[in-house]
Amino acid sequence: MDLDYLLDFEDYFPSMISRMGAEGFIAELCNGFRLLMDVNKGLITFESLKLNCYLLGLDVRDDELACMLIEGDLDGDGALSQMEFCILMFRLSPCLMDDGPNKMCTPQGACGGGGDPMLMMNVM
Repeated sequence: MDLDYLLDFEDYFPSMISRMGAEGFIAELCNGFRLLMDVNKGLITFESLKLNCYLLGLDVRDDELACMLIEGDLDGDGALSQMEFCILMFRLSPCLMDDGPNKMCTPQGACGGGGDPMLMMNVM
């Protein structure tokens, strides 16, 4: 029997940016990175991602974990650096990507000023 699971995706990033500001949002992304990373390597590895999914009670298949890493791995080392993780999170947010590289969206979908995804380079 094939099951078709439909998932509703709600992008909370715009409302987080609206409430926390761009710098606060980037700080939270960095906290998320630290939660998932291998503390000895300073990277999100397959092993650290698998362990943390288990600890968070998430049942994620190995091939899905590998795909997550491949999606964000820009330098081809098989792991995610903090910068790669933050870039991936921005790419996966439909609203942040819909309005171009120099704007961030408000929860209502209208673009607000003052946001720049490249801010992450200055914050980290």
